[in-house]
Amino acid sequence: MSRLAQDLVACTVHASGVAEIVVDRPERHNAMTVPMYEALLAHIAACRANPAVRGVLLRGAGGKSFVSGTDIAHFQDFRDGRDGIAYEAFVERVIDAVERIAVPTVAAIDGWCVGGGLALATACDFRLCSAGARFGAPIAKTLSNTLSSRNIARLAAALGVPRVKRMLLLADYLAADEALACGFVHAVLPAGQLQDEAHALMRRLMALSGTTQAAVKESLRRIVAEHSLADEDLVESVYGSAAFHDGVAAFVKG
Repeated sequence: MSRLAQDLVACTVHASGVAEIVVDRPERHNAMTVPMYEALLAHIAACRANPAVRGVLLRGAGGKSFVSGTDIAHFQDFRDGRDGIAYEAFVERVIDAVERIAVPTVAAIDGWCVGGGLALATACDFRLCSAGARFGAPIAKTLSNTLSSRNIARLAAALGVPRVKRMLLLADYLAADEALACGFVHAVLPAGQLQDEAHALMRRLMALSGTTQAAVKESLRRIVAEHSLADEDLVESVYGSAAFHDGVAAFVKG
């Protein structure tokens, strides 16, 4: 019997304020179906509406893959390029939803992080990985498809153009040590420590100003994905916030 999407993508809100979203389809390397993407979108919407959620942790189950992208079976019914346009627009909805989460987001990556999984991880604020993690999008030797320009822009901002060309044109993978050296991942850890360290990083993030974090996250999203420097709404909301005025008062009081 096939498992339901809500079982394959589950969310637990911990007492700490961390919402932990787990992709649990290890028998298919955590490949995503459309219903699984829809379940992820529903969890993100619930997290954004829940004031108790102060951080979101995304990980894959099974110890072999974070997320290996979209299940290849999805592409069997494609007939022409318009199907590709609709698919990339759908994927953009998912990646954009991750980027727009106002609270800090962390991806805990154990094993393969490829294709759509790489895009999901890149949309998070921080990435921790196991020593055996591998990052790539080997579409030049598999499906002969492409990524959207927005997702390529995200990868270029996070990894640099030369590495993105290696990944997309040569179908090379980045190992964990190179991902760490270029700043794409925050830390490389033994697999058994990955989840605990991800929660520790979340605690560090949640101890800081969510007002500042939300504004910086949205500014960066606009700069990278939209090439926009519009920020008056962000500046006004921050400087008009209770958090800012309370911070000034506390600092002056000493």
